[in-house]
Amino acid sequence: MRSPISGYSRLTKAHKLSVAGIAAVGAASLAFAVVPGAAADEDKQSVAVKQVAWSASEFGTEHQQNELTKQSDNAAKAAKAQAEAKKKADAEAAKAKADKERADKEAASRSAARKPAPAAPAAPAAPAAPAKKTYANNLDGWINEALDIMRAKGIPGSYEGIKRNIMRESTGNPRAINNWDINAINGIPSKGLLQVIDPTFKAYHVEGTSWDIYDPVANITAACNYAADKYGSMDNVNSAY
Repeated sequence: MRSPISGYSRLTKAHKLSVAGIAAVGAASLAFAVVPGAAADEDKQSVAVKQVAWSASEFGTEHQQNELTKQSDNAAKAAKAQAEAKKKADAEAAKAKADKERADKEAASRSAARKPAPAAPAAPAAPAAPAKKTYANNLDGWINEALDIMRAKGIPGSYEGIKRNIMRESTGNPRAINNWDINAINGIPSKGLLQVIDPTFKAYHVEGTSWDIYDPVANITAACNYAADKYGSMDNVNSAY
């Protein structure tokens, strides 16, 4: 008789047993897979305690750590090298500055040594000596010059008294000489403007004047010095003296 399923023949008993056996084996296999047995437990336990050398995740972490450590070391070395370079540069700059300061100081010292010493302040100029007074080379000038000398020496006399006696004795001739009076007879004639003999001229000569008895100023001052000693002043003489 045919199976209701078209194309299939009815299973024999042998066929049924085979299918059942296969199904049992399959069920057993499924049961083993779904419900762990003793053997499976032992395998599982064996796997659980097996030593693992490394894992991919752990390997990646260690590699990254090594890289970070290496980068940190490199950064530290670079920072140290940079610090040493800066320290060296600072030391060189400080040395260069000190050398320059020392060189500048030495140059300034040499310059100061070569610099001429400042001139001593000039001594205050001595007051200019008053211009020497000049006198006319005539009777008026001779009398005025003699009067200035007499004032300096403290010898009295006036312009009028001196001129009056000069005009009586020599009429104003400085080379006048008396060759006829008693003095001339005695060999000591009277000479010059005020007719003074040589001994009197020498005895009453005024310092600073000429020793020439014919010098007008020397003759006047010596005669006035003598008159001051004998008569108090030439002003008091009105005749031969």
